[in-house]
Amino acid sequence: MAETKEKLKPTPDNSLSLSARVEALLFVASNSTSTKQLADSLGVSTQRINTAIDELQQTLANRGIRLQENKGRYQLTTAPEISEEVEFFLQLESTARFTAASLETLAIVAYQQPITRPGVDAIRGVNSDSVIRNLLSKGLIEEIGRSDGPGRPILYGTSPEFLQYFGLGSIKDLPEIEIKRTVDFLTDESSPAQHELPLDNHLLKE
Repeated sequence: MAETKEKLKPTPDNSLSLSARVEALLFVASNSTSTKQLADSLGVSTQRINTAIDELQQTLANRGIRLQENKGRYQLTTAPEISEEVEFFLQLESTARFTAASLETLAIVAYQQPITRPGVDAIRGVNSDSVIRNLLSKGLIEEIGRSDGPGRPILYGTSPEFLQYFGLGSIKDLPEIEIKRTVDFLTDESSPAQHELPLDNHLLKE
């Protein structure tokens, strides 16, 4: 029986800063990466990785590449300011605009996540099944677990693509608003469509 050779950890090269080494790993990573993965690969503590990530964010603040965080995982993305140039260079079709229902549902998920479809329905006052399916197909929201409530409905949250689309470094960068609880929406006499949702109006489909 052939012996399995263990992959030896590389000898650290201290000629580069830790933030530069983190940048290199994120550059070659196929998916978003956790601080633990980075710490294990570089042989340092997660605390040092967090410090290096802060330094990297500052370094990239005015660059064409940005550091994006989603649920404690990191990846490198292009700066949102040059999205049109990137689309043109790659000959990509312009991103489709949203309907008012899609934008409203997306804002509810973004600010109330994790949230179930019945939770979204209660806030909007209408069935949101088709809208949620559409947002899932676009990759802007994702299933992140199940509720402990009756029937254990699926919980939804925003995806890394959502952050990239709206040019956010992390979900913490969303504009601060006063979140109304479901009961407020159910007892308010105004229609759900009248509630202001802080996502760009230019995304609405004409």
